[in-house]
Amino acid sequence: MVRAAVLPAVGAPLEITGIELPEPGPGRVRVALAAAGVCHSDLSLSNGTMRVPVPAVLGHEGAGTVTAVGEGVTQVAPGDGVVLNWAPSCGSCHACALGEVWLCANALNGAGAVHARRADDDSELHPGLNVAAFAEETVVAADCVLPVPDGIPLTDAALLGCAVLTGYGAVHHSAKLREGETVAVFGAGGVGLAALQAARIAGAARIVAVDVSPQKEELARRAGATDYVVASEHTAREIRALTGKQGVDAAIECVGRATTIRTAWESTRRGGRTTVVGIGGKDQQVTFNALELFHWGRTLSGCVYGNSDPARDLPVLAGHVREGRLDLGALVTERITLDGIPAAFDNMIAGRGGRALVVF
Repeated sequence: MVRAAVLPAVGAPLEITGIELPEPGPGRVRVALAAAGVCHSDLSLSNGTMRVPVPAVLGHEGAGTVTAVGEGVTQVAPGDGVVLNWAPSCGSCHACALGEVWLCANALNGAGAVHARRADDDSELHPGLNVAAFAEETVVAADCVLPVPDGIPLTDAALLGCAVLTGYGAVHHSAKLREGETVAVFGAGGVGLAALQAARIAGAARIVAVDVSPQKEELARRAGATDYVVASEHTAREIRALTGKQGVDAAIECVGRATTIRTAWESTRRGGRTTVVGIGGKDQQVTFNALELFHWGRTLSGCVYGNSDPARDLPVLAGHVREGRLDLGALVTERITLDGIPAAFDNMIAGRGGRALVVF
């Protein structure tokens, strides 16, 4: 038996309880978790913004050590450190054929499988976003693990599995930020802080961080922000004032709210790029009129998983870490146990802190 954070039903509180994991069958791997990040996507699963089968073990950003492998698994062995990949690409769907593996049509097929059983009543549990990282141990498909790059501690490596791939990818793959350009990052949570660091790595001339909390300014500036704006109805005007009344070349929205998306759009210069990373609900309606779309010539794009290919991008990110350009620890504002996850959810709802990291 291992302890895990279980979502019994959409909208219900998480339960920290014992679960029984099966032995890894053919093509599967058992992993003892070293750490797992508490991501806003987990909150979106718990409140129904994103839907997966429940009851489920949540958690999708994690790293750990392989303890056992099933028949046919050759890419990893017991004792190997691995990063969990919650969205493995199938390699054969239309998106994968185009090289857009982050849009794989089959990436979340595993979420409907039976992952484990509750120890108290033997009821079936699903694996949330495929990997069920909010647990002391997990069993996943072999394509859901990637080797931890050399020189990266396991606890830090957990952050590579979502926050850093997403934030870095939003800046480098989606917005394609160039050296000397200006950028605004909306939301200074885990993904936003990663995006700020990515903008610094890209050589942005001005990096504006925007958040509702004045308390996050120091955190944002450590991540690379040159300016900090407390969100208000005047945010777009303030950002334009910081950029010679032009607006930023690129805006990265990491919140997923209609008002924030609209503000990010209005903060972007004529011909600029607005990238939406935040996951919003269906009720979050963003409106534009036809004339402004023509006049401003801006690009508005969604961004899934940072438009990243984990197998390609993890070694690149590791290089930035080893060279001191990317500080994974700077994303973490609290280290908790499994029992602290419900409080970490409350902090996310209230807009407090960066990334909470569950350390096992």
